[in-house]
Amino acid sequence: VQLQASGGGLVQAGGSLRLSCAASGRIFSLDGMAWFRQAPGKEREFVAAISWNGRTLYVDSVKGRFTISRDNAKNTVYLQMNSLKPEDTAVYYCAADQDGKYTSDYVEYDYWGQGTLVTVSS
Repeated sequence: VQLQASGGGLVQAGGSLRLSCAASGRIFSLDGMAWFRQAPGKEREFVAAISWNGRTLYVDSVKGRFTISRDNAKNTVYLQMNSLKPEDTAVYYCAADQDGKYTSDYVEYDYWGQGTLVTVSS
């Protein structure tokens, strides 16, 4: 099982980025998927999650700015990030829960991608 995250980069405050996470090696369509992030010197933080049938969950700090979505035909989950702020700077990780749950608890996730760095300059 592999999760390949991409799309990170350097962006100015107020800008946008779209992260992608491509899954391979297992049936993806029934998995719950999520994005977490970890800033330097801080603990891993939940960002957003999506169930196998499209139900979503967000941390309060990104509501209205970030959108998680999935394309099961492409085995890919996305995180559209708008109105980015310097405090969004972190390494972003995608994760998969083979039981189909969509939760903010990182211990529930079975598979993790390698992370992609997002840097937001002020």
